Amino acid sequence: MKHYRQLLLAMLLLLPVSIWAQQITSPNGKLQLQFELKENGKPYYALNFKDKPVIKWSALGIVAKNVPSFEDGFEIATTEENKVDTTWEPVWGEQKEIQNTYTELLIKLIQPEVQNRTIQLRFRLFNDGLGFRYEFPKQANLNYFVIEEEHTEFRLTGDHKIFWIPGDYDTNEYAYTTSKISEIPELMDEATIPINAQSPIGHPSVQTPSMMKSSDGLYINIHEAALINYPAMGLNVDAENKIFSTHLTPDAVGNKGYIQTDFNTPWRTIVVSDDARDILASNLILNLNEPTKYEDTSWIKPMKYIGVWWEYFVAGKSTWAYATETNVKLEDDFTKLTPNGKHGATNERVKAYIDFAAAHGMDGILVEGWNIGWEDWIGNWKENVFDFVTPYPDFDVEMLQAYANAKGVQLIMHHETSASATNYERRLDRAFQFMKDHNYPAVKTGYVGQIIPRGEHHDSQWMVNHYIHVAERAADYQIMINSHEAVRPTGLHRTYPNWIAQESARGTEFEAMGGLNPDHTTILPFTRLMGGPMDFTPGIFQTDLSYYGTGSTQRVNTTLCKQLAYYVTMYSPLQMAADIPDNYERFPDAFQFIEDVAVDWDDTYILEAEPGDYITIARKAKGAAAWFVGGITDENERTASIDFSFLPEGEKFIATVYADAKGASFDKNPQAYNITKYVVTSKSSLQQWLAKSGGVAISIEKATKETAKGLKRLR
Repeated sequence: MKHYRQLLLAMLLLLPVSIWAQQITSPNGKLQLQFELKENGKPYYALNFKDKPVIKWSALGIVAKNVPSFEDGFEIATTEENKVDTTWEPVWGEQKEIQNTYTELLIKLIQPEVQNRTIQLRFRLFNDGLGFRYEFPKQANLNYFVIEEEHTEFRLTGDHKIFWIPGDYDTNEYAYTTSKISEIPELMDEATIPINAQSPIGHPSVQTPSMMKSSDGLYINIHEAALINYPAMGLNVDAENKIFSTHLTPDAVGNKGYIQTDFNTPWRTIVVSDDARDILASNLILNLNEPTKYEDTSWIKPMKYIGVWWEYFVAGKSTWAYATETNVKLEDDFTKLTPNGKHGATNERVKAYIDFAAAHGMDGILVEGWNIGWEDWIGNWKENVFDFVTPYPDFDVEMLQAYANAKGVQLIMHHETSASATNYERRLDRAFQFMKDHNYPAVKTGYVGQIIPRGEHHDSQWMVNHYIHVAERAADYQIMINSHEAVRPTGLHRTYPNWIAQESARGTEFEAMGGLNPDHTTILPFTRLMGGPMDFTPGIFQTDLSYYGTGSTQRVNTTLCKQLAYYVTMYSPLQMAADIPDNYERFPDAFQFIEDVAVDWDDTYILEAEPGDYITIARKAKGAAAWFVGGITDENERTASIDFSFLPEGEKFIATVYADAKGASFDKNPQAYNITKYVVTSKSSLQQWLAKSGGVAISIEKATKETAKGLKRLR
């Protein structure tokens, strides 16, 4: 019998590893990841949360064009399990320190029928979700290949509520639709509203980050991390079977990606919890990105800024363009063109903005329309639109630089590329040197229009590499990048911390072009902001745009206090006060909150959250005894419950509360607000009413006998 048992054990050890399913558990024990090779050696994974299925058995694989595909015929060669528990400090962010704790499973697969070719699947299971990627080691029989499609599945457990925008290769600027998964096909046409340079996928599909809620209260977010040298991922929707699958953005000839080993794909991410606050608090995507390789990051500094910008959209008195001509070339003599009389970026106007910034402690001023070429910049698919260094005749770069420097303010550059990435790359070094010579610390880049190289898309592999190239080249000149109309972020601001902000969603400018739904900004933190900060451009005080007498009946669909709350709920280290200075001077007591609020943080506390309904967030300012709270709601009024337990114990603080006044609403009385001061402690709480599409903003500082005198204490 003893010899029989030894023989049986020896036989079991010789069997292929693939007959056993692999499983790991998150450090807190709440999540379980399972992996198995099923029929014909095809890899599958499944994810459970608290023993409940989140993702049912879902297939993995990549189809190649010029080599045998990576879908089946696999055997498991080896597996490795590893546990990691570390912390790291971001250059800037929502927290001073981030914990990185996960269980890792690395599975090496071989394809015996394809010369024992190998790939690896790496799974990292965090306390709040899963990240996994495909890895292609360097090997003699696998050097180069072309991706036809990635076939990663996400088989969901039910007909979840989902907050979605249509799948598109060129724009993220759709309004969000809230529906059941099963309703997506019938709503797709209505959701695919006209947008400049759009390229809808053409069948039911959604973009990531994709936010869902199951009928039993489970919150699920699907996205990607570390998008490098690879096209962005959309999600095909099988509405009947509740299956999502990857859909990669193609290039000009229809290929999805060009790969040279060794190579790793981006991480596919699934953040999951039964508490919506955990979704917003997740650092999973950041943790899956590589640390920065910049040796010196001291020049990367968060900023608060104003800009010659909003007046172009609403006031009717200013334009980006200088001349009346509509057919111009860079070699034209712009001093001989006919001024249109409405150019906004004039010496006089910019000096007025500089004066306002200096008086109110703003760090910088964005000036759009300063450079030649705006007369025929859009809609012509024209390559050489801008040179990024030649100002219009009424914009004196040297004089304005000296004027701003004397007042302690910096100008922020604007590079609208008109989506001509080839032209921008050719002129990049000269443009950045121009910025360096004139003390511009940051640049807002824009990619409005159809991409050049013609046939490429905003989200294709070529353009993904372009955005990263711009960030890396900017770092050589110690310049920060704020990209608009670029591919949605995937946490790369950890690796490239000078890529300090992005737009990549439907932002404030659309309030002047059809409006944003009141629930829009209660959805964005669960979708777009999962990948990184957004230059949403908040702070609009004059919300009824008929005020400007241009005939517009458009309205910004918020109260004034909701605009204040955005400075806390819509995170960005490059934060704009977007309205015209004249409007801030009409409401100086409300503008005080924008002056005071921080743009870099030591800690973040998610107090309340429900996607599409409401969000309340508190943050502690970086290196200061100051805290700020922002709470917003959708089209429904509500009472926010604000718990001050995030404050240090045993101390007293002054809370200045900016709140919607009785009778306020976004559509009838948006500028009605009250400002009240209270004495608070860590044991205090506040029940604060919010108007329809309203908000509350609170600044908190340590109390003294003088500042606390006569104030009510919140219990």
